[in-house]
Amino acid sequence: MSREESAPVGVLFTNLGSPDDTSVKSVRRYLREFLSDRRVIDLNRAAWLPILYGVILTVRPKNSAEGYRSVWMDEGSPLIVYARRQAAGIQAKLSAQMSTPVHVALGMRYGNPSIESALEELHAAGCRKVLVFPAYPQYSATTVATTFDKVSEVLEDWPEPPALRQINRYHDDPGYIAALAASVREHWQTHGRADKLVMSFHGIPKRYVKQGDPYPRDCGITAQLLADALGLSRNDYKVCFQSRFGREPWLQPYLDETMKAWGADPNIDTVDVICPGFSSDCLETLEEIREENRGYFEGAGGQALRYIPALNDREDHIEMFARLIREQLAGWA
Repeated sequence: MSREESAPVGVLFTNLGSPDDTSVKSVRRYLREFLSDRRVIDLNRAAWLPILYGVILTVRPKNSAEGYRSVWMDEGSPLIVYARRQAAGIQAKLSAQMSTPVHVALGMRYGNPSIESALEELHAAGCRKVLVFPAYPQYSATTVATTFDKVSEVLEDWPEPPALRQINRYHDDPGYIAALAASVREHWQTHGRADKLVMSFHGIPKRYVKQGDPYPRDCGITAQLLADALGLSRNDYKVCFQSRFGREPWLQPYLDETMKAWGADPNIDTVDVICPGFSSDCLETLEEIREENRGYFEGAGGQALRYIPALNDREDHIEMFARLIREQLAGWA
């Protein structure tokens, strides 16, 4: 067996990232990196950077730090905690299921552990082939493409970069849809079924879609497959978009406006919300959905908004990740 054939195969498992802690300084550092990304904010730099440094990074870090404090876990940021558990679970399954050694390293697009440190970890482990797996079910240039950009940026100065493969999306994977449906059914068994189910996805500017980003198409496919798996009619659920930023139009309908309207609707007492675009719970699910949007709905007169947790480190979720990786490593392992 050649050296290359016996070398371990690497998996770079990635997600968005999080501040290192809940201090304003740490949150500002994280937001500076995130909002400086041209894939995330594609405005002219001469116009955007003065706004970023002169206004946003002066005001927003304090408010965001308070939000992070409200969801922070004993082990750290929820997104990082669950991503670490996911990576460890994937590693355990692949080690048990595959004869070829596979090394899983976790790297965040922004913050720590970084993509650079994860690639260095794989290199130190002797991985000459690397599968890049961003844990975003639906493809968007603002998430998946910028991850690949960062990998290329890190590797451009390496004397001998590893061979690369990548997973772009898994929005319609049967295992992913089945895990989502199972999580909803379990929630209903425990809490009862609400009057409406909302599938809330992170929004992006409409302008990005006009430029060719396929993200809303992927979201629509996921929503339809999940509705079919749950046996829902079109009147039983609604797709919404959250987390808009700035003044330009984003994907609609907006979640916050929908929750305010539904809260005032005498025919809607309870709402269940699931976020199929988030593989791990984070600020946008725990604070924005469970706290902020629940306040909008119940404050307008609704009885209860119940958040259905992300798949996080559920067994069926980890198994789905491991299977996708095994399939993508065909011919390598």
